[in-house]
Amino acid sequence: MNWIENVLIIVGISLDIFATTECQGSLVAKIDKKQLALVCALVSVWQIVALALGNFLSGLLYSNKLAHDEKFVGLVIAAVIFFGLGVRQVVKAVKNEWINEHREEKLNVRHLLQTVVMTSVYTLLAGIAFGFLGTDLALMLLLVAGITIAVVIMGMYTGYHMGFEHKTKAYVGGALLLWIAGIDVIVRHIMCQIG
Repeated sequence: MNWIENVLIIVGISLDIFATTECQGSLVAKIDKKQLALVCALVSVWQIVALALGNFLSGLLYSNKLAHDEKFVGLVIAAVIFFGLGVRQVVKAVKNEWINEHREEKLNVRHLLQTVVMTSVYTLLAGIAFGFLGTDLALMLLLVAGITIAVVIMGMYTGYHMGFEHKTKAYVGGALLLWIAGIDVIVRHIMCQIG
């Protein structure tokens, strides 16, 4: 996969974090830049660990479980992961959980991190897909760190200035990007294996 495809996939999974931070940003009375920097650092490190762990797990699956046509099976699993992650984001968009907007003096870092830890399971799955696709791990870790920091900052300020109403658009946008990635895996990788 080329770097543009990788960026689109990372943005697709990161839009979930955007929606989470947008909801938190809609609640704070003022954005504390020190807290925001701490959240950026913690969330990006957590995402890096989840992606690296997923990549490591894909290596274990290749070497221990998939003996026959492991490349083909790995590509199919990667496509299924991207489509599944996209479906999950559409479900979240349709569900559109209402946020009880009440002003908080400070960012609830603990609540935000708990939510991000839950969403890191999906980053772990994306790491498995990237491992099956044979992407460069160092590049992926740099991309996930930079994009995560950007979406946390954008999410906080979007929520602070506009409220949390844009979270459904973020979920749908993330789903579309992940579905495009799944289609790309089918067209460019799986069809080449078949043909």
